[in-house]
Parts: sequence; structure tokens; C-alpha cells
Amino acid sequence: MNPYTSSGSVATMTANVSGNDNLNDLGDGPRQPGDPERYPVGAVTRRLMGYVRPHRISFVASFVSAAISVILQLYTPILIGEGIDLIVAAGQVDFDALLPLVTKLAIVVVGAAAFQWLQGYCVNRLSYETVRDMRVEASDKLSRMPLSFIDSHAHGDLMSRVVNDVDQVGDGLLQGFTQLFTGVITIVGTLAFMLSINLTMTLVVVLVTPLSIFAAGAVAKLSNKSFTAQQRIQGQLGGHIEEYVGEQKLVDAFAYGPNAQARFDALNAELYTAGERAQFMGSLSNPGTRFINNIIYAVVAVIGCVGVITGVPAALTVGGVQIFLSYANQYTKPFNEVTNVITQIQTAYASARRMFALLDAREQEPDAPDAVELAAPQGEVALEHVDFSYVPDRRLLQDICIEAKPGMRFALVGPTGCGKTTLINLLLRFYDIDAGRIAVDGRSSRDYTRASLRRAFGMVLQDTWLFEGTVADNIAYGCPGATREQVVEAAKRAHAHKFIVQLPGGYDTVIGEDGAVCDGLSTSLFVMGLEKAAALWAESSDFEAIFIAADGTVYITDGLKEDFSLLSDYADTTVQVITR
Repeated sequence: MNPYTSSGSVATMTANVSGNDNLNDLGDGPRQPGDPERYPVGAVTRRLMGYVRPHRISFVASFVSAAISVILQLYTPILIGEGIDLIVAAGQVDFDALLPLVTKLAIVVVGAAAFQWLQGYCVNRLSYETVRDMRVEASDKLSRMPLSFIDSHAHGDLMSRVVNDVDQVGDGLLQGFTQLFTGVITIVGTLAFMLSINLTMTLVVVLVTPLSIFAAGAVAKLSNKSFTAQQRIQGQLGGHIEEYVGEQKLVDAFAYGPNAQARFDALNAELYTAGERAQFMGSLSNPGTRFINNIIYAVVAVIGCVGVITGVPAALTVGGVQIFLSYANQYTKPFNEVTNVITQIQTAYASARRMFALLDAREQEPDAPDAVELAAPQGEVALEHVDFSYVPDRRLLQDICIEAKPGMRFALVGPTGCGKTTLINLLLRFYDIDAGRIAVDGRSSRDYTRASLRRAFGMVLQDTWLFEGTVADNIAYGCPGATREQVVEAAKRAHAHKFIVQLPGGYDTVIGEDGAVCDGLSTSLFVMGLEKAAALWAESSDFEAIFIAADGTVYITDGLKEDFSLLSDYADTTVQVITR
């Protein structure tokens, strides 16, 4: 079977020795995964585009739809301007020319809306397909990572990278592509339409617009570090919550709740500070650029009105001024839209850096090219002068020599942290030794594939874990092809068959994480009280139990009386045997 291991002690040790409290450095060097120097914007962008390439059809369809939609929207101000010029004064309206113009305007507006919807659909599909591919790659990456990596990093943080960070990247892609496609085409199209009408007024619009670009760029540069810190702290907080919830019983048993809460409050406060700073910096961009754009709009309006009256700098009609006012608004609109989503885009890039740091982490060393299958193990195991340490400057195992022949029994006894679990991890190649040799059936364990080596061992851990699924699925986890008869036989040998058949669906009962349904019987006995629990036991022959009354009297069922005993310290405790 494929065994599982408790990682708390190893993670704690490596974190303390390395001084890496947040367990957040996934790369080979000292830099953090959100370090812009390690993952600059250009490199992140190119890497993200690599995920987009397989979905070229959606990409092209999005671009074409955006182009048609923008062109139709840019044509609308011309039709409106022409309509204004047809309304000269009261009683002087050219209805014969105005009616077909209004019809054309309606068709253009409806067409622009239809292609805008099509663009949104294609961008959404592109974004979700890309996110799916990224999450699959991240999940596959985790499956190839060595146990040392999983042990030395907070599980909640790793989960946050695969789930939350990928979602953030997807949202950023969705917004980014929408604004990119629409923005580029709007800028180019607006320039083309304005040049076709009047060169002078076009220059007026173009020359005053860069002010908004500079404002947006300055804010983006200032807020980048804040968003990176926000995502890093969010990952730490996720790791803390995952550990707190997963080990709630242990936390309560040691009354560690106040300390855990204090740690949560500290991380939450740090996240609040970083998030507030990031959001504040991001929020500056929109009002700043809008203020500048309003100034641009006013300048164009004044110059246009002067042109209508004097013909300088350009001879314009009232409709022509309206056209340029609309185009001035259209021309600055892409910059406004970018600043509106700059917060989300910054968050997406920070999340992308964290995810790429995970994808770039060193993988487990693959099996040797000439590795063979351990098909028929004989059971001979030898550790020859084995040295091992989790970190170079702290020796754990040194010159360990053990020889086990088939049929022999070994008991490794020692205090916590002396290396008992580590020896098992080395035997199963969850970690590789620093020196010496581990031989199985006279051959180095490195000569075998990891999968076949681990299948040759049975491992019973001190910590149990049940996966969400049926009872039968959990029993057959290490042997997916097991028949129902084999599952039942395994349960009987483990003395679990009796209580399994009492479950609502027997072996097909769906249990939650950590066996929620399986704990239901003991919980029910506790809730119903001594008398009812004893009555239930009397009606059944499938379980034995111990009951403790309110006065301290211990009641045991007669099936336990031969094996039940009390320590001398509790010799005065009253024990009653319940018989059917």
C-alpha cells in the first residue's frame, strides 16, 4: 500500500533550523516566491501566454469579436453627429434624412451589443480553460514532489497556491484580456476615425492624453509590492487555519486555543495592514485618471467650441464637436478601464508568481533508468552504515546498521525525535540517505522503483486518516482492484466487520473526512445516557462497551470482563458488569 506519514515534527524541525517561519520559500535560492526580481512582469506575462496558446480559437474569436464591437461603437458618434447637424433649429429638421440615419444607428447599436456579448463569452471560456490547465499542472506538480518538500511547507499555503492563487490568476486573465482586446482596438480605431475627420483636433486629443497613462503607471509601480505581500500573508493565514481546524482535538487537549487565536490575530492583522495598503494604492488610480480625463474632456470642448465660432484651429460644426467629444471620451476610456481593474491585475500577477514558484520547485529525483520491479520480495532488509539528516548542520542518524532476516521481528524503541519514523521513511524512500546503503533482498533500494518498493511493505501509522467516500473504498484504498469479498475479509481480520455492518449502508456507507459516520455510534451512546445505551447493548450482540455513570461508577459489558483491569491508583473505583 501507499503509506502516509505525519509531517508536523519534520516541518517544525526544518522550519526552526532554517529560520523560515512562514515556510514559504519554494525555490532553490533565498528569494521569496513573490520576489519581482525572480519573476519580473515580462517573464510572468510570457509564461501566462504559454497557457493561452492551446486555446487559439477562443483567443482569435475574442479578438475578432472585440474588433467588430469596438468599430461599431466608434461609428456610433459619427451617426449621432450627423443627426445633430440635421437638426438646425426649431421647425428646421430634415426628417427625410434623419429617419434612415436613426435606423442605421439602431442596427449599429444592436450589432455592437451582440458582438460584445460574443467577446465576453469567448474571453470567459478562454479564462476558465486556462485556469483548468494551470490547476491540473499544479496538482500534477505536487504529486511529483518529494515528501521532504511536503513536510517542510505549510499544507494550507500549498493548498492556497493551487486553489486561491490560480483563481486569482483566472480572474486577472479574464479582466486583462477583456481590457486588452477592447482597449487596443479602441485606441487604434479612435485615432483612425478622428484622423479621417480632422487632423488638428486629433492632435489636441492625443497630446493631452498621456497624462492619464503616466498617472496609472506610477500607481501600478507603487502598489505592486503591496499586492505581492498581501498574497504571501494570505497563504500563511490559510496554512494556519488549515492546521488549526485539522488538529482541533489536539489544540483543545493542550488548551492551546488562546495561543493559536493569538497567532491568527497577528496574521490577520498583518493581512489587514497589507491589504489596506494595497487597496489604498490601487484605489488611487481610478479617481486620479478620471480627474485628468475630465480635464482632457473640458479642453477638447473649449477648443472645439472656439473652432465652431472662429474656425481656428479647425472649422467644425456642432455635430463635429460632439463627435470629437465622444471620441475624446472613447480614447481615454481604455486607460480608465485598465485603472479600474488594476487592483485585480496586480493581485493576479502576485498570485502567478506564487504559483510559478511552486511549479519551479525541485521535484523528486526520478527512479534510475535501469530500476527494476520488486516483484516477489523475500523479506530480507539490511541498513549498512546509514547516515541521514534533514538539514546539513544537524545530524540525526549516523552509522546505523540493522540486519533483518525473513521471519524476524524487530521493535524500534526510543524517545520522540530519535529517528524511529525517519528509519521507516528511509526504508520506503520517502527520503534518500546521505551515506551508506539500504538493501532489500540483497539489492540496494535505489535499484527498485519506488512504487514496487512501497507495495512490498505494510505500514500501520499511529495517526489514521479516512477519505471521503464509502467504507469499502477506504478499506480498498491501497488495492483499488480489490473485490467486495476481499474487502470484507480484510475488515474481519481487523475486527471491524461487526460495527461496519451496523452502519446505515454497511460497506457502502458514505463517510466524511476523518470518519464522521463511524464515530456516530459512540456519540449516540454518550448522548442517550447510560440506561438507554445499556438497553441498546442488551438488544445487540455486535459490540462491547464501557459506560461511566454520573457518580463515577464504571459499567462494562460482560464481553470485556476478562480483559478489563484498573491501575492500583483507581482500585477504589466501583466497577459493575452488565450482562444480557
